[in-house]
Amino acid sequence: MSHYPSTKGFTGTLRPLRLEGDILDLEIEGEIPASMDGTFHRVHPDAQFPPRFDNDQFFNGDGMVTLFRFHGGKVDFKQRYALTDKLKLERAAGGALFGAYRNPLTDDPSVKGRIRGTANTNVMVHAGQLYAMKEDSPCLIMDPLTLETTGYTDFAGGIRNQTFSAHAKIDPKTGNLCNFGYAATGLLTRDCSYFEIDPQGNALFETFFEVPYYCMMHDFGLTEDYALFHIVPITSNWQRLEANLPHFGFDTSLPVWLGVLPRGGGKKDMRWFRAPKTVFASHVMNAFQDGSKIYFDIPQAANNSFPFFPDIHGAPFDPVAGLPYLHRWCVDLASNSEDFTSVDKLTDAIDEFPRVDERYVGQPYRHGWMLVMDPAKPMDFAEGRASGFKMNQIGHIDLATNRTDFWWAGPQSIVQEPCFVPRSASAPEGDGYIIALVDNLVTNYSDLVVLDALRLAEGPIARAKLPLRLRSGLHGNWADASKLPH
Repeated sequence: MSHYPSTKGFTGTLRPLRLEGDILDLEIEGEIPASMDGTFHRVHPDAQFPPRFDNDQFFNGDGMVTLFRFHGGKVDFKQRYALTDKLKLERAAGGALFGAYRNPLTDDPSVKGRIRGTANTNVMVHAGQLYAMKEDSPCLIMDPLTLETTGYTDFAGGIRNQTFSAHAKIDPKTGNLCNFGYAATGLLTRDCSYFEIDPQGNALFETFFEVPYYCMMHDFGLTEDYALFHIVPITSNWQRLEANLPHFGFDTSLPVWLGVLPRGGGKKDMRWFRAPKTVFASHVMNAFQDGSKIYFDIPQAANNSFPFFPDIHGAPFDPVAGLPYLHRWCVDLASNSEDFTSVDKLTDAIDEFPRVDERYVGQPYRHGWMLVMDPAKPMDFAEGRASGFKMNQIGHIDLATNRTDFWWAGPQSIVQEPCFVPRSASAPEGDGYIIALVDNLVTNYSDLVVLDALRLAEGPIARAKLPLRLRSGLHGNWADASKLPH
């Protein structure tokens, strides 16, 4: 008999769903563009069994993968658990065996040394397969259409790293999947590696390097010639794990760094640049190079944005200092200095979960989209995301004109991460659609909305209406039908 804790991470907007199923031909309000032929995969943490600790992290839930299949103006829905080694072991036992978030010291002895990954952070189609990813474990392979799980892979021995970041990026010029992993040789180590996987799914190379200190490296940047790694002091150590504290804590005494590694180069070629002050930064919008200068666009907050990873010195969470705003970091490879060249604020909107037209990943670009919180808008609900942010808008920024525009989801709703879908393969940058799940926290239903990417304020072109509300998700991606198995 399951009894989930009555804590914030398992009640209200974060109550587990645990539902696997299929719905053919979702109810549509408006009209889905007939040209939209492909899949939108997304994933959310969803604990199959009650946790071993009542105060466990929302992020520790098992990966529940959702598939929206667009075809002929229709949308089909499918949802399955990612069958990780962890989930299979716990299903066989009939209950939770793995303990607190990223703390193997709290596991049942029967699973000591087993892969703890939950595959709950991002999903992406590459080489005809679905990669289900979480940054503390290897890549899990699934079928993109049936959602059946194959299992973990090291790409035929081509990747020695024990981890596979959730924010892989596909180079639009080469078609390579580019990614990295931290804690590459074991939990809490400073070892990392960067690697690329070709369009056929073969590992091309792997470059190991070491970071200044162990930290949560949730995302990275890519340019045509470089991989970029921001080091922000969301840190940990064995003392925290032994005390059963949250795995990560924010350390304001440590500096922020940006590492610049030539793609295909050796660790001796890595350059480290130091930020002018310690800030919080997580998800990357995009990066590009111009001559010797590297530009890195990222939402940045003056202090910690994650209340669930508290300040290690005991400072109380500051919700105002934790508000992120899009910034542009610049470093110059021609400089003999380790200092940033500049840091510029790009918008006054409170924003996170940034996205671009993926055909311009690593290239100079004009258009970006993000989730936005406007606290001045009426809200008929108390809770927001796990972070506490009440992301009630989707925003667009035109970096050529610095103009922004927004779509407000209404007083009852918050929005999950947006995703860009090009109108066609040859459409100009930004010409296409934004899709995102909108969660009505009053009626308790979710809709998948489709908006014109450059005309957000006009509102949804269509809504695919679900007869339930999906749990808050983390990340997801669009795959054109040409990328799917036939």
